[in-house]
Amino acid sequence: MRVHGNFSKYKCTECGKCCGNSEALKRHRRTHSGEKPFECTVCSKRFAASEKLVNHSRIHSGEKPYKCHLCDKAFSQSGNLNRHVGVHGIFYSSKYKCTECGKCCQSKEHLTVHRRSHSGEKPFECTVCSKRFPRLSALNVHSRIHSGEKPYKCHLCDKVFSRSGSLNTHMRVHTGDKPYKCSLCDKSFSRHDSLQAHERCIHSNRRPHECPYCGARRKMKSALEHHVRIHTGVKPYKCTLCSDRFTRLIQLRKHLLKSHSEGTWFTCYICQKKFSDNANLQQHIRRHEGVKPYVCSECPMRFCAASDLRKHQPKHSDFRQFCCGSCGRYFKHAVYVVRHFKRCSHRLGFNGIQL
Repeated sequence: MRVHGNFSKYKCTECGKCCGNSEALKRHRRTHSGEKPFECTVCSKRFAASEKLVNHSRIHSGEKPYKCHLCDKAFSQSGNLNRHVGVHGIFYSSKYKCTECGKCCQSKEHLTVHRRSHSGEKPFECTVCSKRFPRLSALNVHSRIHSGEKPYKCHLCDKVFSRSGSLNTHMRVHTGDKPYKCSLCDKSFSRHDSLQAHERCIHSNRRPHECPYCGARRKMKSALEHHVRIHTGVKPYKCTLCSDRFTRLIQLRKHLLKSHSEGTWFTCYICQKKFSDNANLQQHIRRHEGVKPYVCSECPMRFCAASDLRKHQPKHSDFRQFCCGSCGRYFKHAVYVVRHFKRCSHRLGFNGIQL
């Protein structure tokens, strides 16, 4: 009955969620307040729940109490073990087994929800826009788009979020926590998607995406889309508070900070210079500290930023990969071909080029 919200003795006044007891309600309220009373004695990282501190402590102790009975692997968390067991194609229980894909679920309710991924059934409908969802929890989160409700508040900068996961990710801005580490270099990231983008860009030489205007090549489709806007002048990011438009999202964020005081500045602790993006701040700090983690494979030169290394590398080769789409002339650097293309296309009468 608590699923239907009829158990209101321990009800959250922020989001209306009902809990089974006072202790559960107390823990839940921390998702709104951001309170983290449990501190790691080794690294001072703080947690909202004691069990999360226990799991975290195993990072320092190296303890892995959850062992797979099918191989020698051990894990620090039970959830990681449960996911691992599926690698063997053997599951602990087949009582709630999906007949479509063979996945085993922990309960009849979980199996019912899982089956909707095959059937496409979406029984929960939004009363505002009629969008449908397979889970009630997904509908509840979606409904906040219409209501504007943002019940999860950062206790350090007062920024609010509609999802608890978004708040948890945001808190890493203040703590500096970067749990996602690249296995090929020493870089770490606060978000998993940032790590994936890094591994695709830095640790691969493939550039399958080519600009139709100047021949510049990019590793990622999104990077090519950003580049093409140099030629087309398209500005897809619009400020909701004024009429200004921008080519890149980072430009919009900087505008919101400077013109409308929306968002959070990242401030250098050495010179107090402000940045709209944390990655730019970290790069700036490396220049202060003289840290140069990017090393050229052809010479002893080192660089503070990956972009500096990329600009340097063509010096060791005569290879010219950037081609002007108008006259066919090749260049070493993308910036040169872009500059040339503007003059060349104007001279040949190709003005106002659009995709």
